[in-house]
Amino acid sequence: MSAPLAGEAPRAGDKASPAPEPPTSPASAVPPLPATSKLSRGSDSKIDVALSAGDSAFEADDFASADARYREAAVLAPRDAAPLVGMARVAIAKTNVPTDFNAAPRNPALEKAAASLRQAIKLDAAFAPAYTELGRALLILGKADDALAALRKAIELAPRDPEAHSGLGVALLATGRSEPAVTELARAAELDPGSAPRQTNLGTALLMRGRVTEAVRAYEGAVRIAPRDARTLSDLGTALLADNQIDRAIAALRRAIGVDAQRATLHSNLGYALQQKRDVEGAIAEYREALRLDEKLVSAWINLAIALSQKGDLGEARRDLERAQKLDPSDPRVRANLDELRDLEKKSRSGTKPDAGR
Repeated sequence: MSAPLAGEAPRAGDKASPAPEPPTSPASAVPPLPATSKLSRGSDSKIDVALSAGDSAFEADDFASADARYREAAVLAPRDAAPLVGMARVAIAKTNVPTDFNAAPRNPALEKAAASLRQAIKLDAAFAPAYTELGRALLILGKADDALAALRKAIELAPRDPEAHSGLGVALLATGRSEPAVTELARAAELDPGSAPRQTNLGTALLMRGRVTEAVRAYEGAVRIAPRDARTLSDLGTALLADNQIDRAIAALRRAIGVDAQRATLHSNLGYALQQKRDVEGAIAEYREALRLDEKLVSAWINLAIALSQKGDLGEARRDLERAQKLDPSDPRVRANLDELRDLEKKSRSGTKPDAGR
């Protein structure tokens, strides 16, 4: 059976071969949206004090307090756009929807938040954060073209806002425009050099362009900023695998597991790396641990089957592939590997030795 492919950048909807989980959302291959920026304008006015308190509460995930303080600001200044933007942020966060492109099309809470943000723009057409947040909401709703327009307006109004550049980069990726996306995400990382998510989003865009060496550098920058973040370490490991730096990839993935041993994809990715190192037993152990943690991880079932077939355990390999097929009947990787397994089974029954390395 075929070994998993390495060194390919993740692409939207690409299921060509079993591989480590990409450093982005598997459904969209588009990085998550960036963190929010502050709404307070930095003065000691009563409204700015309330907005600042709301910003701090929001960043601490205390959404009830954040909403209360933004509402306090709205009472103090009912014609100010900033409190409306703050309340919309809270409403979006309360949906608990992943901040990925098209994560929640037609979500009523998000639609309502977008309407509030449009109202904020009517109150102050020059308030850049309102356009940035509207772009964020529209991306989650899957309205990429409208999001592009809002985010471009935000950059026009606030050209040094990393949030707007990052949001625009994500929107460009969502619409298949990866080269200009790299430009925007690089600008966001330049404007906000202390942010690990800015670096990882840039790394993802670079991988999608096949610029693997540059992607590794971006992920290395993210790890320097957040050395104990498991997802960032995993992203670096995945990029190193794409760059055929297997030993460094294994080290990064082991570090990621040391931070978060309960994340199934980390074990699956380490298994993939070990498989490239021809440590089949080690790979099998990691795939099984991944599946213990998440029995619905299709890529782990496929790669486990490949590893087992390399050992000659064809019956168990078939069972694992059939399990993967039940989980995702549309995955072409399963059918391809079942076809190859059938050939191996025929050779085994006829006494023909399977080809080495398959």
